[in-house]
Amino acid sequence: MRIDRIEIYHVSMPLIYPWRTAYGEDAEIHSVLVKMFSGELYGWGETSPLNAPTYSPEWASGVFSLIRDFFAPILVGKDIGSAEELLSLLDYFKGNYFAKAGLETAWWILYSKSLGKPLHKLIGGKSEPVSVGADFGVQDSIEILLKKIEAAIDAGFPRVKLKFRRGWDINMLEAVRDHFPDFPFHIDCNAAFSLKDIELFRKVDRFELEMIEQPLCHWDLLEHAKLQKLISTPICLDESITCPKAAEQAIELGSCRYVNLKVGRVGGIWNAKVIHDMCMDAGIPCWVGGMLESSVGQGLSIELATLPNIKYPSDIFASKTYYVEDLGSPEIVYCDRGKVDVSKVPGTPYEPRPNLLKKMAIESAIIGDI
Repeated sequence: MRIDRIEIYHVSMPLIYPWRTAYGEDAEIHSVLVKMFSGELYGWGETSPLNAPTYSPEWASGVFSLIRDFFAPILVGKDIGSAEELLSLLDYFKGNYFAKAGLETAWWILYSKSLGKPLHKLIGGKSEPVSVGADFGVQDSIEILLKKIEAAIDAGFPRVKLKFRRGWDINMLEAVRDHFPDFPFHIDCNAAFSLKDIELFRKVDRFELEMIEQPLCHWDLLEHAKLQKLISTPICLDESITCPKAAEQAIELGSCRYVNLKVGRVGGIWNAKVIHDMCMDAGIPCWVGGMLESSVGQGLSIELATLPNIKYPSDIFASKTYYVEDLGSPEIVYCDRGKVDVSKVPGTPYEPRPNLLKKMAIESAIIGDI
């Protein structure tokens, strides 16, 4: 499949309210959308590393520049028959997995359309609705958080994820467990702690959470293995799993009992599938995370969440949860209580709305013939 042209858009998507985590807060989600052409066919991809290198070492304007100046010129004019081949063309560039994912995901949608099949069919997923959970960042008060949790439980979500940071830690968990003693919760630390905080994590054990997501440094595997031996709550790795090699080492070290798969963080659908299969062979369940993407990016996550080793409800949300108006169309909606439906069309049905793309774009570029 010859790649004739690549369009790149760096967008800023305003949230209904700021998303607060251990590393700070975001009032807008900065994302990079990629439109890849082969003849008359095209596919849209999305990668959302955020505005600043706070979640990972990558950030949206850097990803945009890297795709424009280095990656896209290599791919345009090439006949590319697989995602693995695409990634191999970029392999001598170190890391930069979010940037690679923008192109790789666009290729998958283009390829799916060329075959006339939904994306999940090409990666071995099931054509069934996927289970999703509810997430809450740091709120203005405990009372607000408790009301939101109650509403999520009433809406049928099977689990709730809570952001966890200093000052919003044990006191928050005590209030949550007092009100909801048996409901499944887990916390996300976003790499904000160290092994010096072992006593804090031993206190967390008594709340019988489903897991602790990424408690330690964003690139660490070794100290997570040490921590896992010292506490009973399962550790889930997120930021540390950037590629299949990192997953392989985490499995060997015993660094975690769950793995969060994010399409952007690991370099795209192909790498996510490789990591999924490795974890399945090792008996480590996975689930799909998100970066508050538009429906274009979330649509990719839905397709990934159809895989057989996705054993925990994923971070996929109705568009109205965070956006007054989603950049993508159609919007993500729940098809049932705590469930979203998979694609019924070739690729996925999600594309940017032209008027909102023009309004939200900070910078854009075209590589190849117009």
